[in-house]
Amino acid sequence: MGYAVAAILLACLGIFGAAFAATAAEGDLVNVFVVPDPAQTADGAVTLQSIAAGTLGTPARAGEILELNRGLAQPDGAVLNGPGDQLRPGWVLRLPPDAVGPEVKQARDRAGTDILAEAPASASPGVAADRQSIPLPAVVAVIATFLLALVTAGIVGRRKVRAGFAVLAGMVRKLGDPARRRRRLMQRRGIGRQFATDADSARRAYEIMGELASAARRPGEAVHALCVNDSGVTVWLEGAETPDAPWSNSGGTRWHRPVAGAGYSGAGAVDQASTVACLVRAGISTDGGPLFVDLSRVDGVLSLTGDGLVARDMVNNLLSELARARPNTPVTILPGTAGAHRISVPSGLHQLSPEAPPVTSAPGADRGTVRAAASRRPVRGLVVVAGVPTERESAELAALCGPGGAGWTGLVCGDVGGAHWRWHAHRDGHVDVPVLDVRVTVPA
Repeated sequence: MGYAVAAILLACLGIFGAAFAATAAEGDLVNVFVVPDPAQTADGAVTLQSIAAGTLGTPARAGEILELNRGLAQPDGAVLNGPGDQLRPGWVLRLPPDAVGPEVKQARDRAGTDILAEAPASASPGVAADRQSIPLPAVVAVIATFLLALVTAGIVGRRKVRAGFAVLAGMVRKLGDPARRRRRLMQRRGIGRQFATDADSARRAYEIMGELASAARRPGEAVHALCVNDSGVTVWLEGAETPDAPWSNSGGTRWHRPVAGAGYSGAGAVDQASTVACLVRAGISTDGGPLFVDLSRVDGVLSLTGDGLVARDMVNNLLSELARARPNTPVTILPGTAGAHRISVPSGLHQLSPEAPPVTSAPGADRGTVRAAASRRPVRGLVVVAGVPTERESAELAALCGPGGAGWTGLVCGDVGGAHWRWHAHRDGHVDVPVLDVRVTVPA
């Protein structure tokens, strides 16, 4: 009898849990504004100021709308980057929670994607919220009843109790998955905003590079990567380099130095515009600080395998970092195989058509199909492949980035032969960098 009761309660909990998870996965309702066609509005083109005036009561709050939508992909693939960007018809712009007015609509904020699913204009937030959630007391009551049934069944057999608790734990994890995905996405978006405003960590990284390069056996060749955080600096050096105290070895070619003082001193700083090194932040390491990698050491192609969306986020982040570190660097985008995700080129870079990049030999390049070991070279331009390259694109990639090519650097969202750097993207927003034995969280 006890087993039958437990089985019935387990089935009920599965039904309630599945319904709850399905509704939670749809996402929360948020206020949005759908940009209309200028021909259909009396005042002509819509601006952030006019939206703020009509929905928030004052144009002075246009900056809030900009921050909520900066860097998010719109239905046409474009993004809003600054206050001067023209708003295109059909864009779905997020609004603060206190926005009101006839033009304010409700949309579902789906975790893991930038594009909102617009809800019916007549739907009210309260009614929609009621339809997409189960009252918490009801869920707690079902779980409590299930636990009581398990205790009763435990008198007969402990093994079935353990199996029941395992089933319950799995259901609880599934119920929490949508919330965890939303938290991870918000955390990754926060990292992107941090990178956009933090210039001090880049100055500190170039300062440390200058100090180590001046003391290295081969100046300019010492540093491969850096991680800067509140506790100090971690660097990855050439195998033969052994810096003096206060540097201490953390294993292999990794060295750490504690914080020597507050702020940025400027001693030993490197001129970012003239040095071959091109430091970009790949993400936040497990130590809590930004990980800087030197793109001049790619020496050909960086291959990003694994989850396609996270690989795209990493490429978009590297392009944004390059726009800050090397403005006006030429970039060309190749679409790759069908189904590849769209790549957004920041306004600070100079985008060329796929036919435009020069196919001339880099100075001192050796002809051949195989490069024996990775070397260092300046970042003259970037070739970005949004997916696994086709046969024609592989030939173009080899002509621009391969041995004896134009000396450009390739970023490929997929597996490609001959890549010296290979990173692996995970669905949860992490990327493994095997050559450094480190994992980073990628901005979104």
